[in-house]
Amino acid sequence: MRLRYRCPGCRTTSNLHDPGCEFEGVDRVDVEKAYTDLLSALSVRTFDDEEALREDAPGRWSGLHAAVLSRLRSDQRVVEEDGHLRLLDPEEFKERVAQPTFEPLKTIYEKGSVPGAHDHSVFAMLAFYEMVGLSWEEAHENTVEWLEASGTWARGGFEESTPEELVDSKRHVYEEGYGWKQAATEAKAVIDRRL
Repeated sequence: MRLRYRCPGCRTTSNLHDPGCEFEGVDRVDVEKAYTDLLSALSVRTFDDEEALREDAPGRWSGLHAAVLSRLRSDQRVVEEDGHLRLLDPEEFKERVAQPTFEPLKTIYEKGSVPGAHDHSVFAMLAFYEMVGLSWEEAHENTVEWLEASGTWARGGFEESTPEELVDSKRHVYEEGYGWKQAATEAKAVIDRRL
């Protein structure tokens, strides 16, 4: 598992932001510093609330820090449990994100894909796993497991002879860091019509 310091607004890992991103023009060094300020504090202990984290984090707290914390929470790297904020360890995080819990990925994951939606479904799953920071090996393993457990592979409609071969043929999706939303939305529409 890897952690890239993504813009908390548009998720870019470069200085090229989406149009209208509130952090356009913010230096990458400042984004990375906000992440390291929070992660360094959270890696040592849990916090009762954001205020306690704000007081303990090195450097001066800013709106960028608040946005980074919000991104870490929405990406499920930081969770609130028993009234405390804590950073998930890599294994906990990997387990938590293996099963997407929000639409349209939730439908794809739970119902599986159908012929006519396979390309977009596999694309979306790999792009999602890349986005949340899983290594290629982890993304590959999770996607193969999903293909089999969801019944997707059993439904047929693939040119490849094994689920592993199918996932390997989509490695470019992972390596290029494509977004998952459009592919997932289109796949869900087909799945909803057919299942």
